[in-house]
Amino acid sequence: MARRVVVLGGGFGGLQAAIGLDRLLPKDDEILLVSEQNFLLFTPLLPQIASSKINPRHIVQTIRDIRGRRRFAFRRDTVASIDLASRQVNLVPAGASGPIDYDVLVIALGSRSEYFGISGARESTWDFKTLEDAVVLRDHVLDMCEHADHTEEETARRDLLRFVVVGGGYTGVELITELSDFFSEYVTRKYRGIRPKDVQLIVLEATPEILRGISEGLKAHAMGRLTARGIAVRTSAKVTRCGEDFVEINGGEVIRSATIIWTAGVRANALVEALPGPHDRAGRAVVNAALQLEGHPEVFVTGDSAAAATAPEAPLVAPVAIAEGGVAARNVAHFLRGERLESYTYKNQGMLVSLGMDYAVVSIGRLQFSGYLAWLFWNAVHLYKLVGLKKQLQVAMDWMLGTVFPRDASILRRPARCKICEGTGRRSRAQAGT
Repeated sequence: MARRVVVLGGGFGGLQAAIGLDRLLPKDDEILLVSEQNFLLFTPLLPQIASSKINPRHIVQTIRDIRGRRRFAFRRDTVASIDLASRQVNLVPAGASGPIDYDVLVIALGSRSEYFGISGARESTWDFKTLEDAVVLRDHVLDMCEHADHTEEETARRDLLRFVVVGGGYTGVELITELSDFFSEYVTRKYRGIRPKDVQLIVLEATPEILRGISEGLKAHAMGRLTARGIAVRTSAKVTRCGEDFVEINGGEVIRSATIIWTAGVRANALVEALPGPHDRAGRAVVNAALQLEGHPEVFVTGDSAAAATAPEAPLVAPVAIAEGGVAARNVAHFLRGERLESYTYKNQGMLVSLGMDYAVVSIGRLQFSGYLAWLFWNAVHLYKLVGLKKQLQVAMDWMLGTVFPRDASILRRPARCKICEGTGRRSRAQAGT
C-alpha cells in the first residue's frame, strides 16, 4: 500500500530531506514537499545583496530546477496548522482539495526573528532574514544616501548616515562589513555631498563578546579589523527600546539613527511553537535523538525547528539543517520499514566569517587563520556550496565584475518607511490637486 510522506519547508533541511526520501523510499510511496517560496535561498550571501555586490536572483535556485528528474512532488503553499491527531496539514487558504493527509511528516519550517519583548523592536527596526528583507534594506540604504547627499544641516545628515546593526553574531558582523565596503568603495566616491567622516557604522551586542564560537585569537583579529575600518563595536550594550529614529541602550543611552537593523536572535516558526511537548527557550521543539516529536513517532523535526536531545546547543546554521535533513530522511525510511533508527550527532564543521573585501577569519578544527588567504578560502567554500553550476558562475561573475565596474546603486522600488519620501509624496499630491 502506498504511503505519503509530507515535508514542510523548502529550506536547507526540508530540501535535503526530500532529496534523501526520493532516493530511499520505494517508488510506490508519495513524497510531497510544501513551501511558501518556490526557491531555495542561499542565506550566507544575504549581506552582499544589501551592499549591492551581487544580484539577488543569483543566490536563489528554484526548487523545481533542483528537483530535476527526481520524483518528489512540490507544492507552493502556506501552512495554516498541523493536526497531529488526524495526521493532516491545513493550508491557507483552504484549497478545493482540502487538507493534506500524511502517513509521516517532516517539519523543517525554519525560524523567524526574536525581539525578546523589547518595546518598538519589531515595529521600528529592519529585519534581515529573507531575500525580500535584504532587497528592501538595500533600497533603504540607497534612499538614505540620496537624501543625505543634499542635506546641508550636518546633524541631520549624520543621522541619515548612521547605521546600527543590533546583534554581534556572524550575520551582524558580515552585514556591517559589507556596508562598510559599499560606503568606502562607492558612496563616498559617487555622492559628492557625502564625506567619509559623515558615515557611522555601529554594532550593538548585548553580551560581552562578538562572534561567539570562534577562538579568542581570531576574535581579537576580527575586532582589530572592525576597529581599523572605523566600525564602532559596542559590547554589553543591551537594547532596551527602539523607535523610528533611535535605539536605547541599557535603559539610558540613546543613539539616533534612521536605520536600525535587527540580527540579534531567532525564534522557531509559530507552527513549531504550537506543537505539543517540550520546547527550548527559542521555541524549538525538543525532539529525541532520532529527531522524532515526543508522543508522535511519525513526526520528524529538523533544522531551526528542532532542538535535538543529542545536540541541544547545535547552532542554527545551514550545515546543521542539511545534516539533520539527511538523518530525518534515513530515519523515515527506517521507520516505515520497522527498522532501528539512527541518532543525530552534531559535528562542528567550523566557522567562516567574512570581514569585508580581502579579509576573513576561518576556524576549522585546529586550523585557524585570518587575512587575505582566509578571504579566498571563504569565497571558494561559498561558491562550492551554492546549488548548481549556473548560480556558481553568476555569483563568481558578480564578484569579478565588481572589481572592475561600480556597483549597481539603482533604487528599484519606492523606498518603504521613509518619512522624507512620504512627505514629498504628500506635497506632490496636494500640489497636483490645486
